[in-house]
Amino acid sequence: MKFSFRWYGEHDSIPLKYIKQIPNVTQVVTALYDIPVGEVWELDDLKALSAKIEQYGLKMEVIESVPIHEQIKLGKNKVKRDLLINHFCETLRHLSQIGVKVVCYNFMPIFDWVRTDLSYLHADFSTSLAFDEEKILTIDPKKKNMSLPGWHTSYSHHELDRLLDAYKTLGKEGLKENLIYFLQKVVPVAEEYHIQLAIHPDDPPFPIFGLPRIMGTIEDIQFLIETVNNKANGVTFCSGSFGAKKTNNLFEIVTYLLEKHRVPFIHLRNIFHINEHSFYETAHPSNYGEIDMVKMLMLLKQHDYKGYLRPDHGRMIFGEKGKPGYGLYDRALGLAYLNGIWETLNQKGESLNGKQVLNQTV
Repeated sequence: MKFSFRWYGEHDSIPLKYIKQIPNVTQVVTALYDIPVGEVWELDDLKALSAKIEQYGLKMEVIESVPIHEQIKLGKNKVKRDLLINHFCETLRHLSQIGVKVVCYNFMPIFDWVRTDLSYLHADFSTSLAFDEEKILTIDPKKKNMSLPGWHTSYSHHELDRLLDAYKTLGKEGLKENLIYFLQKVVPVAEEYHIQLAIHPDDPPFPIFGLPRIMGTIEDIQFLIETVNNKANGVTFCSGSFGAKKTNNLFEIVTYLLEKHRVPFIHLRNIFHINEHSFYETAHPSNYGEIDMVKMLMLLKQHDYKGYLRPDHGRMIFGEKGKPGYGLYDRALGLAYLNGIWETLNQKGESLNGKQVLNQTV
């Protein structure tokens, strides 16, 4: 397994030299953040980004993410849609030339993710991201000057209103059809250029503002994999996103993906539910949230997982200022914790409870 760390480029408050200092991190997960959605990522730009990362002895084999244009998701203007899909395929070709192995993407309408609080205060005085369903229900996205924490207005009020109506008309089944159309076009290209696509689950994985959700349950995953049955068509397993839906069995989901060899990329973070559709993000250790991280990593070990893993959102601690969820300190602590579990599992013979479950020495 390859440990990685997300980096938001030159504007990130965390320099690459700090990432290099985190034990066992060999990979930087990043993207070209200044390219308009739908345009081709040019090879020269990618080479420059890769060279910058390699100066610090790190690699860039995972991209998170190549954004999907709303025209592809909606599928109304078919000529425009096909042109944008061709741009995506050309970007994949360029990424393959600099050694990228995995491309994370999502198919969420309008909002990539939604939270209601970027600084939820914990009893230990740390802060984290949180989602409160009651607050969401008070927000009317069709009102002028609507705002959400962390959401930088990408659309005018008129454009947002039009998109909300378009997705309401399209519905869940229409969005699924458009995802499959997209995958049928791009997966053969990804396979040809030895890239695994890894769709990120909806975040959170339940309807918000009437927008359809199509990637939040094991049934959604099974539909995706069975409909476009190709090893290049994979899933990013995000424990926090799938875990936000209380009825999801995370271990069933990750086991299914591991057995199908369709999980090239994993995000691990922990959460705690306030009620069915409200939660806050916690420190990574199991006892801080609801997700058993030891069991999660045991499953990865038992399936001899060789993919990429990064610590996902961390708290803001020690007075750090930076991008909410993406500070240095708590994510580094989380990765140290995951490192410790992984090293223990790699020792000969015994699990933490004394029962022999692993016989392999790595």
